[in-house]
Amino acid sequence: MSTRDIYLSFFMFTVNLHPDDPQYTEVVVRHMEELCSMGYAGFDLPVFPHGSSNPQEDVPRYEQLRKALDAAGLTEVGLTTNVATTPTCDPTSTDASVRDAALVYLKSRVDITAALGGTIMAGPVLFPYNVFPTAHGETLWSDALQDWLQPRYEIAQPLFEQLGEYAAGQGVRVAIEPVDHWETPAPNMVRDVLDFLGGVRSPHIGVCVDSSHVVLGSSGPEAYLRDIEDCARQQRLHYVQVSPPDRGEVADSWIPWREFLDPVLPVYEGPLLIEVFNTIPEFLNSLRLTRRKFWIPGEDEPVAGVPSAYDVARDGIDKLRTELAVSGKG
Repeated sequence: MSTRDIYLSFFMFTVNLHPDDPQYTEVVVRHMEELCSMGYAGFDLPVFPHGSSNPQEDVPRYEQLRKALDAAGLTEVGLTTNVATTPTCDPTSTDASVRDAALVYLKSRVDITAALGGTIMAGPVLFPYNVFPTAHGETLWSDALQDWLQPRYEIAQPLFEQLGEYAAGQGVRVAIEPVDHWETPAPNMVRDVLDFLGGVRSPHIGVCVDSSHVVLGSSGPEAYLRDIEDCARQQRLHYVQVSPPDRGEVADSWIPWREFLDPVLPVYEGPLLIEVFNTIPEFLNSLRLTRRKFWIPGEDEPVAGVPSAYDVARDGIDKLRTELAVSGKG
C-alpha cells in the first residue's frame, strides 16, 4: 500500500449492529460516512452471537447489511469482523457435541465475513472470552490453569484445521487474538497462539496482534520481536490492532509506539485497526471501565469537558498517522 489503510472498530458505538433493522442501519451509515471523511478506510464490525440453534440463519442478515451499505455509496469501505466463541460453542470443550457446534458456529461467522466482503475474521475464537475455569469451586490459576489448558489446546487443533480449510474456500483468514490475563484465561500471549498453531497446518489460521494485550500480557519487547518474526516467517500475521492498555483514547496513551509498530510494519501489509472500547453497557463489567463515556453524536447529548466518539476517532487516526510517518511506513 502506498498509504496504510486504517480501520476503526465499531466497539466505539455498539456490540450489536442489528443488521436487519433498517433504522439502525441508517445510524451505522451515518457513523461510517463521518468517519470516512476523517480518513478511515474501513471498519471492524462486531458479529453478535447467534440466538438460534442454527447460526447459519444470521448470514442473510449481514448480506442485507452489506447491500444497504453499498446502496448508501459505501461500496469502497473495507470491513473485517470481530468474533468470539461462547461456552455453548467452545472449540476446546471435552464434549464432542459442543465442539461440533463450535465448528458450525465459526463457519457461519466466516460466511458472514465473506458476505460483508471481508477477508479477515479476528477475535478470541479459541477459548470462550472471559470464562475462567474452575475446579472444586475455585478458579484455576498458574500451574493448575496451565495444566488444565494444555489438553484443551490439543483438542481444538483438528477443529481449527477444518476451519482453516473452510475459510480458505471463502477467501477469509482467521486471526486468533491473544487477550491479556485480566480479561480471559487463554491464550494471553502471541507465543501461546503460535504454540497452538504448531498443530494446525492451514495458513488461513493465524494471529491477531493487539497493542493493548501486548503491553498487559506479554513477556517483553525481546520476546515480542521473536514472536513477530515467527509470525512473519509462517505467514500468519493476519491482523494488527492498535489499542491503548485502558482501551480508551489513542492520541495520548501508554502505547509503546516504536516497540510495537516497528517489528510489524515491514512484514504486514494489511489494515491497522484502531480499537477503542467506549463505555457502553456491554463493556462496563467485563472491562471494569471507570472512565466517562465518549458521547456519541446523534445519540447522546454533548457533555461539557468530555470528548465525543468522533473527537476520539479523529485524534486517534491523526496520532497513528504521525507514528507511521516516523516509521516511514505511512
